[in-house]
Amino acid sequence: MIPPPEILLVEDDPGIAAALGKELQAEGYRVTVATRGDDGLTHARHHRLDVVITDLKLPGLSGLDLVAQLRAAKPKLPIILMTAFGSTETAIEATKQGAFDYLLKPFDVTELLDLVSKAVASSRLMSEPLEIGRAGPSQSGIIGTSRAMQSIYKEIGRVAATAVTVLLRGETGTGKELVARAIYQHSQRAAQPFIAVHCAAIPETLLESELFGHERGAYTGAHVRRIGRFEQAHRGTIFLDEIGDLSPSTQVKLLRVLQERYVQRVGGNEKIPVDVRVLAATHRDLESAMREHQFREDLFYRLSGVTIVLPPLAQRTEDIPELVRYFLHRAGLELDVDSPAIQPEALALLQDLPWPGNVRQLENVVRQSLLLSRGYPIGLEHVRQADARARRPVSTAEHTFASYCTELLARAQQGELADARARMIEDVERELFTRACHLAQGNQVRIARWLGVTRTTVREKLVHFGLHATSASPPRPSTPPRNRRNPAGPPPSRSPVAPMAHQRPG
Repeated sequence: MIPPPEILLVEDDPGIAAALGKELQAEGYRVTVATRGDDGLTHARHHRLDVVITDLKLPGLSGLDLVAQLRAAKPKLPIILMTAFGSTETAIEATKQGAFDYLLKPFDVTELLDLVSKAVASSRLMSEPLEIGRAGPSQSGIIGTSRAMQSIYKEIGRVAATAVTVLLRGETGTGKELVARAIYQHSQRAAQPFIAVHCAAIPETLLESELFGHERGAYTGAHVRRIGRFEQAHRGTIFLDEIGDLSPSTQVKLLRVLQERYVQRVGGNEKIPVDVRVLAATHRDLESAMREHQFREDLFYRLSGVTIVLPPLAQRTEDIPELVRYFLHRAGLELDVDSPAIQPEALALLQDLPWPGNVRQLENVVRQSLLLSRGYPIGLEHVRQADARARRPVSTAEHTFASYCTELLARAQQGELADARARMIEDVERELFTRACHLAQGNQVRIARWLGVTRTTVREKLVHFGLHATSASPPRPSTPPRNRRNPAGPPPSRSPVAPMAHQRPG
């Protein structure tokens, strides 16, 4: 089982430390509190940590010095800095020195939890070993020994030690982010940060700021200067997923960064040098996009120093049994099923099915099948039901909403459907939660906030639809369930979260 993320909280105010520690523990994190900067540094140097959260003003060693010394000792350890409005420039300096991000007091606890979730994911992307060819019980890997995958492993070996820009191409769900991680972990920059940016998951109006940063007052809502992901990835690697979805204006700015090796924050004139290796991925047909003037030809050639094309699952069906065993093990840990098993005829059916959603769709079907089997060996009928759920047509992908409703009513008139209204609600909710889970990269706090529901409702819906962080987005570790005996059950009781407006300036 993947151990809970380890958080070090460095805060000298006992009340604030207790309140934040309680919220973090309620999310499944293990929290250690240090009240002095020097004590926090000593603990961080001698223990495995996923994230450090530190105040700026501390006895013994300031938060700024803590960031600098931890960055030197553990370059890949994300550090979140908490600071007051009056210390914004100092916080920016800390970010330049390697802090993952900062929060301005007073802040809402949901903000902190959201940021910690991102930092934990980033930490484990950088630090967890990625097995090539197979994966152990508690670690992720690129699974498969087919000839198609052997060719991919050779490509990874050829490009990993170089500084060349790599473009990963392939259908959705083929594992492009895993290949990017493998290239990074075998590169000469493996000791430096790995920053992943999912371009399609960030609104176009915010993506430019996310990549390059912004100055205070650059646009409405830009109250403070923000350091971009390229600056955070300095001397390391940045992975730009779904690069084909970039807007024309962002393409121009990205091209300039690749050519001139500097960034300019939105609303600023300063040229900031960056030394970053770029890995990019897309499922789009970029050649067609170039012909239609939707993607710049010069950017395409800058990105495709080396191109690696990942095979769809249909071209490596001999890898399916090993993939199924791996997904069964992971789903068993999540759903608290001991030694999950599958009958040979059910496994054979999985090998015969078409997989337009590739490995990600296979994982979803395996997890749904285990839910349906209720802990007994998965049989043919379980696989058929899970596959039917995964392929059920939804909403307006091929029809307008009006024609979809007409079709439902026609089926009800013919006696093929007993409850058209319930079916419509089910389909719309599946689509809504699937898209929200993808955009939020599995972060339940964000999903609940966007959809206006409780986190308990989110957990129930994700279990019902067979969705979780690794089924709706490329696999990445997430916070373990609070109640493994009942994954859909309510969390432990906790007091309502209030904004941390009472915090003293730090």
